[in-house]
Amino acid sequence: MIKITFPDGNIKEYPKGTTAYQIAESISPRLAQEVLAATVNGNVVDLNLPINEDAELKLHKWDDEEAKKTFWHTSSHLLAEALEELYPGIKFGIGPSIDNGFYYDVDSPVPILETDLPKIEAKMTELARTKSGLVRREVSKDEAMKTYTDKGDQYKTELIGDLEDGTITFYSNGNFTDLCRGPHLPNVGYIKAIKLTSIAGAYWRGNKKNKMLTRIYGITFPKKSMLDEYLVMVEEAKKRDHRKIGKELELFMFSNRVGQGLSLWLPKGAALRERLENFLRNVQKQYGYLQVITPHIGSKELYVTSGHYAKYGKDSFQPIRTPDENEEFLLKPMNCPHHCEIYRAKPRSYKELPVRLAEFGTVYRYEQSGELHGLTRVRGFTQDDAHIFCRPDQLKDEFKKVIDIVLHIFKTLSFENFTAQISLRDPENTEKYIGSDENWEKAENAIIEATQEKGLNTTVEYGEAAFYGPKLDFMVKDALGRKWQLGTIQVDYNLPERFDLSYTGADDKPHRPIMIHRAPFGSMERFVAVLLEHTAGKLPLWLSPEQAIILPISEKYNEFAEEVAKKLNEADVRSQVDDRNEKIGRKIRDNELKRIPFLLIVGEKEQAEDKVSVRIQGEGDQGAMTVEKFISFVKGKVAKEVE
Repeated sequence: MIKITFPDGNIKEYPKGTTAYQIAESISPRLAQEVLAATVNGNVVDLNLPINEDAELKLHKWDDEEAKKTFWHTSSHLLAEALEELYPGIKFGIGPSIDNGFYYDVDSPVPILETDLPKIEAKMTELARTKSGLVRREVSKDEAMKTYTDKGDQYKTELIGDLEDGTITFYSNGNFTDLCRGPHLPNVGYIKAIKLTSIAGAYWRGNKKNKMLTRIYGITFPKKSMLDEYLVMVEEAKKRDHRKIGKELELFMFSNRVGQGLSLWLPKGAALRERLENFLRNVQKQYGYLQVITPHIGSKELYVTSGHYAKYGKDSFQPIRTPDENEEFLLKPMNCPHHCEIYRAKPRSYKELPVRLAEFGTVYRYEQSGELHGLTRVRGFTQDDAHIFCRPDQLKDEFKKVIDIVLHIFKTLSFENFTAQISLRDPENTEKYIGSDENWEKAENAIIEATQEKGLNTTVEYGEAAFYGPKLDFMVKDALGRKWQLGTIQVDYNLPERFDLSYTGADDKPHRPIMIHRAPFGSMERFVAVLLEHTAGKLPLWLSPEQAIILPISEKYNEFAEEVAKKLNEADVRSQVDDRNEKIGRKIRDNELKRIPFLLIVGEKEQAEDKVSVRIQGEGDQGAMTVEKFISFVKGKVAKEVE
C-alpha cells in the first residue's frame, strides 16, 4: 500500500500502482471526468501513470495552469497526428503548449496555407472522436535515434542527440508516435472544441542559419461553449489592441526610418508618461528614494564586470568603438551596473543604509524583428528602475516596503486581479546562474518569508529567476483575463560582490551590502500598452490626455468656449475646444469615440447663465453647472482615484 496526502491534509492508502485517474474516480466519478492533470510530489504526471511511492497528490481541473498546459500539449500531438495523415512525409520539430494554446513547427513536403486550416481542424476533430489513448513508452537512445533516422526526420534526431540515455520516452496516439516526456491527457477524446488560429514562419531552434519551418498555432477546449467564449474574447481583444488605441488617441507611433522597435511618443503620449512618472516619483519620495540619471551607453568593461556581457552579449547590440578603437561602448542593456558605480563613488557607513537609488532609465536590447509587437516588445524601453543597497538585517523589511509600493500602484490603476510569482533558479541546472549556493538560499528564503508575511497569493516557478538572483514577479490579469508580467522585485547578493561594494559596519569593519532591484511598472512602454488594453482606452480621469472637450453649438459661441477652456486649463483641468464647423451631434459622436471623459456643450443658454452642459463618457447628459462647480467636481473625482 502507498499513502497519498491530499492538499487538505487528509491521508488515504491505495494499492501500489494506482493511477491519479483511479484515485480521482474513487473520490467521485464526476471529478475523474473534470480532472485533466495531476501533480505527484510537485511534478506534473500523466493521470494514467502508476504511483508507487508515498506522495503528495494534487488533482488539477481546467482552471489550473497545469491542467491547461497538459491539455494544450496533448492537443499539439493531435495536430501532429492529423498533419501526418494529411501530408505524408511531413517532418516535425517541436510542439509545446503556450499561454493561449499550442503550436507545432513542421517541415512539410507541400506548402501549408491559411486556407488549409479548416481541413486540418476537421481531421483533428475526426481523430479526437476515436478517443485513442496516449501510450507512454521508455526507449533507449539508440532505439530513439534509429526510429527517426529510418523515418528521415533530422529535427527529432538532432533533439535526441542532446538527451541522455535512460531519459527518453515516446508517446503514441492512434498511428502517430512522438518523442516527448509528457505529461498528457489519458486520451484525445477530452478535446471537444478545436480552432487553428494562424500560420507563421519560424527558424528551426530560433537560429536564422537554420531552415525556416511552418509554425501552426491553435487552441482547444474541453467544451464548445468555452471556445465560443474565447472567440468573443479574441474579437474584443482586437478592439482593445493598444496599437489601434494608441493611434486613435495620438499617443505614440513607429517609423521605419527611425528603426523597428523604437517608439516615438507623441505630445499626448508623452504627457501620459509624464503623469505616470510623476505619480511614481511622489510615491518614491515617501519611501526615501533618491533620483539619479545615468547615460544611455556604458563601457563594455562595465557589463563584463556585471556579468551582463557574458550572459547577453551575443544577443545585444554590438559594441560601439571609438575612432581610435581604444575603447568599446555598449548601448545600456541594464541600469543596475551604473547604480553600483554611483553607490561605490564614496565610502558608506552602516548608518547611511539603506541607500535607495531610482531612475527612469532607457535601456536597449536587440529583439528579432519577428518578435517585435507594438509597445509590448520593443528594442528601446524605459524602466522605472530602482536599486536598494541595504544591510542583511534590513533586507526583508525593505523587500516588504517595495511590495507595498507595487500594491499601491496596482490598486490606483485597478489592476487588482494578480498573482505574485516567486521565480527561483532551476535546481537541476544551476550552472546558468552566478553566485554561491549559500547566497541563493538566503535570497530565496527572504522572498518567500516576505510574501508570507504580506499574505500574498503566490505561486512558485523554478527556472524563472534572473541569472544573478531570485525574484518576485507580479502576474496581472487584465479585463479580458489575459496574464501579463508587470512589476518585479529581485534580491541580489552577486552584483555587490562583482563590484566590490561595501559599507563600514558598527564593528568598524567592511561588510557587503545586499542589493534589491525593483521596477513596479516593469517598463513604461509595456505598462502603457497593458493599461490601454485593460481599460479599452478609457483611461482613469487623472491620466486621460484630455479630460474635457468644449463643444460650441455654433461658431457664435466659440469665444465663450475658449474662455471656458482657459479657466479649466488654469485650474489644471486639461481641456480643448472643438470648434469644427460640424453639427453638435457629430461633434459628440466623434469625441466619444476618442474616449474623452467629459463633453461640455455651450450655446446661447449656457453663455447667458455662464454655465456648461455636462456629458460624461458612457453616462450621458448630467445637466448644466457653473465652470467653478465643474472644476470642483473633476478635482474630487481625480482625488478619489489617486487617494
